[in-house]
Amino acid sequence: MSCNVPTDARPRVRSVLICHRGALLDREGLTAWMASFSDLAGIVELDETSDRTLQRIKAQVRRSGVWRLLDVFALRLYYRIAHARRDRQFERDTVAALAARFGPPPAVPVLQASSVNAPETIAFLEGCRPDFVIARCKTLLKPAVFQVPTGGTYVLHPGICPEYRNAHGCFWALSAGDLERVGLTLLRIDAGVDTGPIYGYFTYPFDERGETHVRIQQRVLTENLDAIRDRLLDAVAGRAERIDTAGRTSAVWGQPWLTAFVRWKWAARRRPGGANARVALS
Repeated sequence: MSCNVPTDARPRVRSVLICHRGALLDREGLTAWMASFSDLAGIVELDETSDRTLQRIKAQVRRSGVWRLLDVFALRLYYRIAHARRDRQFERDTVAALAARFGPPPAVPVLQASSVNAPETIAFLEGCRPDFVIARCKTLLKPAVFQVPTGGTYVLHPGICPEYRNAHGCFWALSAGDLERVGLTLLRIDAGVDTGPIYGYFTYPFDERGETHVRIQQRVLTENLDAIRDRLLDAVAGRAERIDTAGRTSAVWGQPWLTAFVRWKWAARRRPGGANARVALS
């Protein structure tokens, strides 16, 4: 798949989205949003192999042990039975609302790849000549990938960094009762694990009693698209001020567990009014 473009002047910044196959909110919702303020030049759609899934399982075992892995699987089973259907409908409704607001996703070149760091991915990105890339994937990007866009590659991280690094930051902040750090971080990728420059924190008045962690992690994004857009464009243009995180605790968290989910929901019922909160960081 080629993403070569003409060399004429570009009226708006050019962008590329990296996402996983089947990620409806990313593939249909975020593409419409990105096309509303940038020239969406292409999409990298990842369909990871079974070997990559096995690597994730082994990493979880090394981090937490076999019993904790069973705790992880128990939450996935419980969520599928108790919450997945309603959350999927909520996601479909959200995507429909985004399409109504921003228009349908544009028809752009799509690269289907098994690895975000594959040579064909790099070649595709280079052909697209993006000013920025948004990476919505679980795999760490190599410098040969995240250094392609001239204005940076960015993560819309579901968690407040540096305290809650990894793809489940909202869940662990909720589980810990750290409600002022339930939100999203706009972060530019560097060679570390969610350690790059931070340009913004975003949240909304979530309902920890009535909403699942999955829905909260989606809404910290979709409820803040205008503000994220403005901060992102400033970062790409080099105008955004970096948030100083010196002296703050940094931690990497693993997959959500059923026991942690139960602890969170039990505590939420005991907090007055569900203790909805906003991130107090600027």
